[in-house]
Amino acid sequence: MTERIDVVELLKAQHTRIRELLDEVANTKGEDRKRHFHDLVRLLAVHETAEEEVVHPFARKNIEGGEQVVKDRIEEEEKAKRALDLLDEMDTDSPEFLERFTALRQDVLAHADNEEREEFAHFHEVADRGRLVALARAVQAAEALAPTRPHPGTDTAVKNLAVGPVAAVIDRTRDVVRKAMG
Repeated sequence: MTERIDVVELLKAQHTRIRELLDEVANTKGEDRKRHFHDLVRLLAVHETAEEEVVHPFARKNIEGGEQVVKDRIEEEEKAKRALDLLDEMDTDSPEFLERFTALRQDVLAHADNEEREEFAHFHEVADRGRLVALARAVQAAEALAPTRPHPGTDTAVKNLAVGPVAAVIDRTRDVVRKAMG
């Protein structure tokens, strides 16, 4: 029987992988950098969508000052989505890419730290393990259907439900085409 992971454990593990990918993009070149960057974009897109659909609504309702905490995280996420959208169109070996990526990297690292400290740290205080395990399953379900590219402006569950399914099909088609073309 597999161990049941709770939402905090799941999200922190994803943050660890995001940190690893940020380092891989920063420390590689050529096709390796391009591949790591596209892996990073995909992970950030599905991760943030799931947070917007599952995690943030839970935090708003259940943690003290949740509205403000979530508002601040969404502002950070939107800034990152805009930066990722721009970077996704750039040559990953250009000096401009690396300069913009370095700024994005700092923002993403700060955002992850803020989430862990100001949002996730309170979840064990307001919910039992069973509820947190159920939230992890909900996050995984949302990620399975999430768009794989950043879509600025889709910062709430309602907006994700309106735009997400169409964007997900387009993004996943684009992923298959990119992979087929090398």
